[in-house]
Amino acid sequence: MDFTRRAALMTSAAIAANVLDPTRAFAQQTPRKGGVFTVHYAAEQRQLNPSLQASTGVYIIGGKIQEQLVDLDAAGNPVGVLATSWEAAPDGKTITFKLRSGVKWHDGQPFTSADVQFTAMEMWKKILNYGSTLQLFLTAVDTPDPLTAVFRYERPMPLNLLLRALPDLGYISPRHLYEGKGDIRSNPVNLAPVGTGPFKFVQYERGQHVIAERNNDYWRGPANLDRIIWRVITDRSAAAAQMEAGQLQYAPFSSLTLSDTARLAKDPRFVVSTKGNEGNARTNTLEFNFRRKELADIKVRQAIAHAINVPFFIENFLGDFAKLGTGPIPSVSTDFYPGANTPQYPYDKAKAIKLLDEAGLRPGAGGVRMTLRLLPAPWGEDISLWATFIQQSLSEVGIKIDVVRTDGGGFLKQVYADHAFDLASGWHQYRNDPAVSTTVWYRSGQPAGAPWTNQWGWKDDVIDKVIDDAATEVDPVKRKALYAEFVTKANAALPLWMPIEQIFVTTITAKARNHSNSPRWGSASWHDLWLAE
Repeated sequence: MDFTRRAALMTSAAIAANVLDPTRAFAQQTPRKGGVFTVHYAAEQRQLNPSLQASTGVYIIGGKIQEQLVDLDAAGNPVGVLATSWEAAPDGKTITFKLRSGVKWHDGQPFTSADVQFTAMEMWKKILNYGSTLQLFLTAVDTPDPLTAVFRYERPMPLNLLLRALPDLGYISPRHLYEGKGDIRSNPVNLAPVGTGPFKFVQYERGQHVIAERNNDYWRGPANLDRIIWRVITDRSAAAAQMEAGQLQYAPFSSLTLSDTARLAKDPRFVVSTKGNEGNARTNTLEFNFRRKELADIKVRQAIAHAINVPFFIENFLGDFAKLGTGPIPSVSTDFYPGANTPQYPYDKAKAIKLLDEAGLRPGAGGVRMTLRLLPAPWGEDISLWATFIQQSLSEVGIKIDVVRTDGGGFLKQVYADHAFDLASGWHQYRNDPAVSTTVWYRSGQPAGAPWTNQWGWKDDVIDKVIDDAATEVDPVKRKALYAEFVTKANAALPLWMPIEQIFVTTITAKARNHSNSPRWGSASWHDLWLAE
């Protein structure tokens, strides 16, 4: 824990200075064909198909190979990819997509509405970690012709919600490679994806690299780059050293250490910026396993929150690119943020001790009330620092924390499938609308093992109803009011805690062009990316 407030402020200042000259950072020139783009891949997730697992760690690879119906343009507005147009019926229960003609899968088969129907009903609705809640009331997808897909809903689906969701939850998989091939989750195509995108899968060597090459038959025309290589490097300092040596050209989603980010932000060979991450705002989490009887007690969860001095942690470890969070909907959500006038848990050590006493957790030998197992996700240095800070903070109120560190796949399995944790910490990513990737953390009935969803052993029928009502309300004023009610109830129940807001930082070679030009650029297709000499 040698990252001090001075280093945090240096990081913030260096990043700010780096993007003051947008011409240097994001200059547009005549594209140069060719070249290999090398990417830092910090944590493998043992899954490359974004139709089955919604995660930046999947999109960073799968989003170049597979494509979605709709993405976001530079201004953050929906723009067609595999869909060319869309229309909702007045009652909100039918949404029709017209699909792009002449698109082929990488194996030469034609892309059709049958692929959309299969993916939506068998993957999004049944398996995809955020898609299962989003598509809860989807009853059918009709395919009147090869280029028309008609989505039918039991309850209204607000068109704006669906369009906000599809950039992340709208990737399509090839029906002919999945239907009748056994369990979708274990299909080998998930680790050797076939898509319609600008790059074709070549190789995945576990623990080493993933390689994709240009798709010369791409419907927009061939991409500029010859090849993309994602190098698996779990040591963040080693990744920074490889960037300085020219062996890596891009470190996405705050994957480097904070101190290395500060240093590279001063190096003219790199651009360090939050630009291109606006669509992936994140909050740090603390997740509780209700199967542990002590944590099922609201007083214990409240005590844990009150025992942690979040403002001190932000000021001394994260700097100006983090702020105090107030709940599951972050302040960047201008359409839905309800403000801070909801149940909060400010630092109050005396109150934490009082609550633990009231819960019957009296100090034992050495002043220890109980021991908990905390699993931090391996996605970023801030999560590791946060876990250590939690450990130190809770020790002061008599809670001993054993921090158990794993790789990405191990974390997802132990927390969301095996439930082999007491506490977990990671990132919640807010994706444009609460119904996309936020309420799934609270809504009961999620598919077993689905990452970043309610796998806590907790259920609240009242909150479930508010979530469902908000997701199917077509009146925007009423939707906002329902989400304010959701945040109030969720903060009061405290099944998990989201106390810190952040935005991802990108570190990329200054030779890159057409980068960071959309709100979710790290997840985008990179069909127009090129490298200057």
